Amino acid sequence: MLLCIELMFFSVSLNFVFFSVFTYNTIGQLYCLLIITVAAAETSIGLSLLVIAHRLGSIVNYKTLITLRG
Repeated sequence: MLLCIELMFFSVSLNFVFFSVFTYNTIGQLYCLLIITVAAAETSIGLSLLVIAHRLGSIVNYKTLITLRG
């Protein structure tokens, strides 16, 4: 599911870049940088959750991910 969200973020940012080049406006490129920053933050949070789950048990499965709920 997270990979699908990443792909949607990057496709939207690519559209922003194309339309900013088409209209000679740099706002779309700034939005693209913002979207890439949000996508990187989301990826780092997901990776940190997997690292924590691996430290709790040697196997990462659904039951260990349930224990990370707050």
